[in-house]
Amino acid sequence: MQLILGSASPRRRALLEQIGIVPDAIRPPEIDETPLRGEAPRAYCKRIARQKAEASVPAPGEIVLCADTTVALGRRILGKPADADEARQFLDLLSGRRHRVITALAVGHDGRITERDVVSVVRMKRLSHAEREGYIASNDWQGKAGGYAIQGPAAAFIPWISGSYSAIMGLPLAETAALLAAAGYRGRVQ
Repeated sequence: MQLILGSASPRRRALLEQIGIVPDAIRPPEIDETPLRGEAPRAYCKRIARQKAEASVPAPGEIVLCADTTVALGRRILGKPADADEARQFLDLLSGRRHRVITALAVGHDGRITERDVVSVVRMKRLSHAEREGYIASNDWQGKAGGYAIQGPAAAFIPWISGSYSAIMGLPLAETAALLAAAGYRGRVQ
Protein backbone atom coordinates (compact mmCIF):
# COMPACT_ATOMS: atom_id res chain seq x y z
CA MET A 1 0.00 0.00 0.00
CA GLN A 2 1.19 3.48 -0.84
CA LEU A 3 0.37 6.44 1.37
CA ILE A 4 -0.77 9.65 -0.28
CA LEU A 5 -0.78 12.71 1.96
CA GLY A 6 -3.59 15.02 0.88
CA SER A 7 -1.95 18.06 2.46
CA ALA A 8 0.77 20.53 1.52
CA SER A 9 1.45 21.24 5.20
CA PRO A 10 5.12 20.81 6.09
CA ARG A 11 4.01 20.36 9.73
CA ARG A 12 1.91 17.32 8.84
CA ARG A 13 4.82 15.75 6.94
CA ALA A 14 7.16 16.39 9.87
CA LEU A 15 4.65 14.93 12.34
CA LEU A 16 4.29 11.78 10.24
CA GLU A 17 8.08 11.48 10.14
CA GLN A 18 8.09 11.59 13.97
CA ILE A 19 6.32 8.22 13.94
CA GLY A 20 8.45 6.86 11.11
CA ILE A 21 6.01 7.37 8.25
CA VAL A 22 7.08 8.94 4.99
CA PRO A 23 4.29 9.50 2.44
CA ASP A 24 4.88 8.05 -1.01
CA ALA A 25 3.35 11.15 -2.59
CA ILE A 26 1.96 14.55 -1.61
CA ARG A 27 -1.28 15.46 -3.42
CA PRO A 28 -3.18 18.30 -1.74
CA PRO A 29 -6.68 18.63 -3.18
CA GLU A 30 -8.19 21.98 -4.09
CA ILE A 31 -11.52 22.49 -2.33
CA ASP A 32 -13.53 25.47 -1.14
CA GLU A 33 -12.90 25.78 2.61
CA THR A 34 -15.51 28.47 3.23
CA PRO A 35 -17.66 27.71 6.30
CA LEU A 36 -21.35 27.24 5.63
CA ARG A 37 -23.73 29.76 7.17
CA GLY A 38 -24.32 28.82 10.81
CA GLU A 39 -21.95 25.83 10.62
CA ALA A 40 -20.50 24.79 13.99
CA PRO A 41 -16.67 24.57 14.17
CA ARG A 42 -16.47 20.80 14.76
CA ALA A 43 -18.94 20.02 11.97
CA TYR A 44 -17.03 22.39 9.69
CA CYS A 45 -13.68 20.78 10.40
CA LYS A 46 -15.04 17.26 9.84
CA ARG A 47 -16.73 18.32 6.59
CA ILE A 48 -13.55 19.87 5.22
CA ALA A 49 -11.41 16.81 6.03
CA ARG A 50 -14.01 14.55 4.40
CA GLN A 51 -14.27 16.77 1.31
CA LYS A 52 -10.49 16.71 0.97
CA ALA A 53 -10.55 12.89 1.07
CA GLU A 54 -13.43 12.76 -1.43
CA ALA A 55 -11.48 15.03 -3.78
CA SER A 56 -8.33 12.91 -3.37
CA VAL A 57 -9.58 9.67 -4.89
CA PRO A 58 -6.93 7.03 -4.22
CA ALA A 59 -5.93 4.60 -6.97
CA PRO A 60 -5.96 0.87 -6.23
CA GLY A 61 -3.21 0.13 -3.72
CA GLU A 62 -3.24 3.67 -2.33
CA ILE A 63 -4.42 5.11 0.96
CA VAL A 64 -5.04 8.85 1.15
CA LEU A 65 -4.69 10.75 4.43
CA CYS A 66 -6.37 14.16 4.69
CA ALA A 67 -6.81 16.44 7.68
CA ASP A 68 -8.10 19.83 8.66
CA THR A 69 -7.37 21.90 11.76
CA THR A 70 -9.66 24.64 13.01
CA VAL A 71 -9.43 27.00 15.96
CA ALA A 72 -12.78 27.71 17.60
CA LEU A 73 -13.73 30.37 20.09
CA GLY A 74 -17.22 29.38 21.10
CA ARG A 75 -19.08 28.92 17.81
CA ARG A 76 -16.71 31.24 15.96
CA ILE A 77 -14.31 29.63 13.49
CA LEU A 78 -10.86 31.25 13.36
CA GLY A 79 -9.27 29.99 10.16
CA LYS A 80 -6.02 31.06 8.59
CA PRO A 81 -5.76 34.84 8.77
CA ALA A 82 -5.73 36.63 5.43
CA ASP A 83 -3.27 39.26 6.60
CA ALA A 84 -1.49 40.71 9.64
CA ASP A 85 -4.54 42.74 10.66
CA GLU A 86 -6.73 39.65 10.81
CA ALA A 87 -3.99 37.74 12.69
CA ARG A 88 -3.88 40.62 15.19
CA GLN A 89 -7.69 40.42 15.60
CA PHE A 90 -7.49 36.66 16.21
CA LEU A 91 -4.75 37.07 18.83
CA ASP A 92 -6.77 39.78 20.56
CA LEU A 93 -9.78 37.44 20.68
CA LEU A 94 -7.73 34.52 22.05
CA SER A 95 -5.65 36.56 24.51
CA GLY A 96 -6.36 35.52 28.10
CA ARG A 97 -8.95 32.93 27.07
CA ARG A 98 -9.46 29.24 26.48
CA HIS A 99 -10.34 28.02 23.01
CA ARG A 100 -10.70 24.72 21.19
CA VAL A 101 -8.44 23.35 18.49
CA ILE A 102 -10.19 20.72 16.38
CA THR A 103 -8.34 18.44 13.99
CA ALA A 104 -10.35 16.09 11.82
CA LEU A 105 -8.86 13.18 9.90
CA ALA A 106 -10.21 11.37 6.85
CA VAL A 107 -8.53 8.26 5.44
CA GLY A 108 -9.69 7.12 2.00
CA HIS A 109 -9.07 3.57 0.78
CA ASP A 110 -10.89 0.84 -1.16
CA GLY A 111 -13.82 3.14 -1.97
CA ARG A 112 -14.56 4.16 1.61
CA ILE A 113 -13.57 6.96 3.98
CA THR A 114 -12.81 6.46 7.66
CA GLU A 115 -12.98 9.54 9.88
CA ARG A 116 -11.94 10.70 13.33
CA ASP A 117 -11.71 14.05 15.03
CA VAL A 118 -9.80 15.23 18.09
CA VAL A 119 -10.75 18.26 20.16
CA SER A 120 -8.17 19.88 22.43
CA VAL A 121 -8.57 22.86 24.74
CA VAL A 122 -5.87 25.53 24.81
CA ARG A 123 -5.44 28.50 27.11
CA MET A 124 -3.55 31.50 25.83
CA LYS A 125 -2.14 33.91 28.39
CA ARG A 126 -3.14 37.54 28.23
CA LEU A 127 -0.83 39.07 25.64
CA SER A 128 0.79 42.44 26.05
CA HIS A 129 0.84 44.82 23.11
CA ALA A 130 4.59 44.18 22.69
CA GLU A 131 4.13 40.38 22.72
CA ARG A 132 1.36 40.53 20.16
CA GLU A 133 3.20 42.91 17.86
CA GLY A 134 6.44 40.94 18.19
CA TYR A 135 4.62 37.79 17.16
CA ILE A 136 2.92 39.53 14.24
CA ALA A 137 6.33 40.81 13.08
CA SER A 138 7.72 37.24 13.17
CA ASN A 139 5.26 36.21 10.41
CA ASP A 140 4.89 32.85 12.20
CA TRP A 141 1.10 33.39 12.11
CA GLN A 142 0.97 32.99 8.32
CA GLY A 143 -0.92 29.91 7.18
CA LYS A 144 -1.87 28.95 10.76
CA ALA A 145 -5.44 28.38 11.93
CA GLY A 146 -6.27 30.91 14.62
CA GLY A 147 -3.24 32.98 13.67
CA TYR A 148 -0.67 31.12 15.79
CA ALA A 149 1.36 27.92 15.94
CA ILE A 150 1.89 26.20 19.29
CA GLN A 151 5.19 24.70 18.08
CA GLY A 152 6.72 28.08 17.24
CA PRO A 153 7.37 31.31 19.14
CA ALA A 154 3.71 31.34 20.29
CA ALA A 155 4.55 28.41 22.58
CA ALA A 156 5.54 31.10 25.10
CA PHE A 157 1.89 32.23 25.11
CA ILE A 158 0.37 28.82 25.96
CA PRO A 159 0.60 27.89 29.67
CA TRP A 160 -1.97 25.08 29.54
CA ILE A 161 -3.53 22.55 27.16
CA SER A 162 -5.91 19.64 27.60
CA GLY A 163 -5.80 17.13 24.79
CA SER A 164 -3.35 16.20 22.05
CA TYR A 165 -0.34 18.41 21.45
CA SER A 166 0.23 16.89 18.00
CA ALA A 167 -3.45 17.50 17.11
CA ILE A 168 -3.01 21.16 18.03
CA MET A 169 -0.04 21.20 15.63
CA GLY A 170 -2.26 19.72 12.91
CA LEU A 171 -2.17 15.91 13.08
CA PRO A 172 -3.10 13.74 16.08
CA LEU A 173 -0.45 11.05 15.82
CA ALA A 174 -2.00 8.22 17.88
CA GLU A 175 -5.31 8.55 16.04
CA THR A 176 -3.58 8.84 12.66
CA ALA A 177 -1.50 5.72 13.25
CA ALA A 178 -4.62 3.79 14.32
CA LEU A 179 -6.64 4.88 11.27
CA LEU A 180 -3.80 4.03 8.90
CA ALA A 181 -3.29 0.61 10.51
CA ALA A 182 -7.04 -0.10 10.28
CA ALA A 183 -6.86 0.78 6.56
CA GLY A 184 -4.09 -1.78 6.08
CA TYR A 185 -1.16 0.59 5.86
CA ARG A 186 2.00 -1.05 7.13
CA GLY A 187 4.20 1.93 6.50
CA ARG A 188 7.38 2.90 4.81
CA VAL A 189 9.75 3.91 7.55
CA GLN A 190 12.29 6.61 6.89
